[in-house]
Amino acid sequence: MNKLEKRFGRFAVNNLIVYLLACYVVGYAMKFIGWMRNLDLLGYMTLEPYYIIHDHQYWRIITWLFIPPTDSPIWAIFMFILYYQLGMALERSWGAFRFNLYIFGGIFLTFISAFAVYGIMALTGMQYSIGDFISTYYINLSIFLAFSACFPDMRVMLYFFIPIKMKWMAIVYVVIVGMSAFTYIRYGAWFAAVPIFASLLNFAIFFFSTKNLSRFNPKDIKRRQEFKKAAAPPPEYSWGGSQIARHKCAICGRTELTNPELQFRFCSKCNGNYEYCNEHLFNHKHVE
Repeated sequence: MNKLEKRFGRFAVNNLIVYLLACYVVGYAMKFIGWMRNLDLLGYMTLEPYYIIHDHQYWRIITWLFIPPTDSPIWAIFMFILYYQLGMALERSWGAFRFNLYIFGGIFLTFISAFAVYGIMALTGMQYSIGDFISTYYINLSIFLAFSACFPDMRVMLYFFIPIKMKWMAIVYVVIVGMSAFTYIRYGAWFAAVPIFASLLNFAIFFFSTKNLSRFNPKDIKRRQEFKKAAAPPPEYSWGGSQIARHKCAICGRTELTNPELQFRFCSKCNGNYEYCNEHLFNHKHVE
């Protein structure tokens, strides 16, 4: 990733989250115009592989990014504020190139998964419209997960008055989304769960690619074990199965085996290698 950034970093789009939110604004405007004229304009903007392949509606490759993830205006305002803050924080933390790579990676995986689902359905004879299930909602989820992974202990005010750490919100969020995916699969609508797995896969790929995985390399594990064995302290001296003390006070005769709470030091003023416990180190008669 560092090599990619050095080569293509100049092409990164700054403030990408602003452009993504601007797409939603356009989507809301299209929805309002369609409502005024009794037209389903958003229905012509979904990512529907069948219409792209057979009817050459190539604009759907891009226009599905404009579809708002929610119909509630209150939730939309909350979403705009939240994801603007999360997106800008991630871009400042990672840099524009990595944030671009993360977002476009999620878009690409979602796009590829939609065509993969269409191919499977075409081979099995299933005929369902999948465009309504493909959106950027779960790409927004990946932004939330990325922020939680980078700042797990940051506290936010849930519903503006409940303090909670980001890591716990992320865990709850993943559990809820996982239950939704399980429900889709259970009732046969497995294709609706594909965007969920695409967003989670994007999160996993990005973070595993940024981590140092050498600690899982068998050669590296063996090297660390050999180093630990070589750097380990020597074992206790023993004779006939019983341990022999390393330290012994020249005054009282106590050792670290009989009195492990004592500390032993050599006296620099004594003529010879005389060792004393901490009770006699400073009050003994020096050997001349």
